[in-house]
Amino acid sequence: MNIVILAAVAAPRGILLPESVLYGHAFAVLSTFVAINTVMYAALTIAKLLPPIHLPRRRNGRRLRAETRSIYPDGER
Repeated sequence: MNIVILAAVAAPRGILLPESVLYGHAFAVLSTFVAINTVMYAALTIAKLLPPIHLPRRRNGRRLRAETRSIYPDGER
């Protein structure tokens, strides 16, 4: 006998749940949790694929140097 046919016959075809379980409150809560979790991980994956967003920083007077340290002395600070 072919090994593929033997494996298909011997392997279980899956567990079928009764209809009362599928329409129950606990199954609805579990499926909602799985759906939210899937969307959250998909959003995190897409956010990691996108390039980072750098917000512009404000420069206040304390962070500026008193004199330029550039190789071009007449350049901006």
